[in-house]
Amino acid sequence: MIGIGTDLVDIDRMRDVLARTPGMVDRLFCPDEQAYADKSADPARPYAARFAAKEAVLKSLGLGLGGMRFAEIEVVRFPDGHPELVLHGDAAAVAEQHGAARFLISLSHTDTLAQAMVVALAS
Repeated sequence: MIGIGTDLVDIDRMRDVLARTPGMVDRLFCPDEQAYADKSADPARPYAARFAAKEAVLKSLGLGLGGMRFAEIEVVRFPDGHPELVLHGDAAAVAEQHGAARFLISLSHTDTLAQAMVVALAS
């Protein structure tokens, strides 16, 4: 195991940020993440959970903000509902440099908070 990261995001705050800065979505989220979130009755919930996951990835590798581009960290949802992480481009290279070959992820949310926990694993 390389490390563990967790993050908690206030859904109302995410909703406010999305309303104030709609261009943020393209900077932070992959097209498939956007399509998934935008289908939701309350897109702020899945966006908040995915933002938390991206922060948790950085923490699992001991990195701070700016350690990877958030849009290169993708939360993929499978038909059975379980999420997995896929890193693209420079983010994948940074993870490899830190010895991470794969990640385990857990997402959860209430009406007000979204949480993600990520475990970075060596090969």
